[in-house]
Amino acid sequence: MHKEIGEKINEIRTSKGMTLKDLGEKSNLSVSFLSQAERGLTSITINSLKKIAIALNVDLNLFFSPPKSPKSTVTRSYNQEVFRIDESKFIYFSLGSNIADRQLDPVIVTILPEQFPEEVILGDHPGEEFVYVLEGICTILLDDKQYELYPGDSIHISSTTPHNWANFTNKLVRILAVSTPSVMR
Repeated sequence: MHKEIGEKINEIRTSKGMTLKDLGEKSNLSVSFLSQAERGLTSITINSLKKIAIALNVDLNLFFSPPKSPKSTVTRSYNQEVFRIDESKFIYFSLGSNIADRQLDPVIVTILPEQFPEEVILGDHPGEEFVYVLEGICTILLDDKQYELYPGDSIHISSTTPHNWANFTNKLVRILAVSTPSVMR
């Protein structure tokens, strides 16, 4: 994945007529780091990628490919693909296949640290939602209640109740989330 992101950075940078030095100055990242990133020789944090996206004046999601079709029935851990990033706080990895009349959306979500309560907006949608915490402490906001879920904890709710997930800690949170009906069809 590092190589594909690096190639996209290079493609966008060169299409805009920018040198590595120009991108380095605009993103406040070193030319040597950017060069290695473009060649896929180093990993890029979401924060660095966000700086690059801002410097290139593109949306952060542009660096992540949507899941390829058709998708196998089995999703290997090394084939999980990022399919969406929301507000630079949530990174979604699709686990489902492209079966006909799909009803479930199984995803692994990484929630980046240090959100603040005033940043969290509750939402609702038709269906159900199941969340299982894999890593970290996930805060679930459900109507006027707040729950702290630890690794191994889960919650199963009607999605019509206003809700959201949050990470008020300084460490990553990873959850397995399954929702119905599918919004990714």
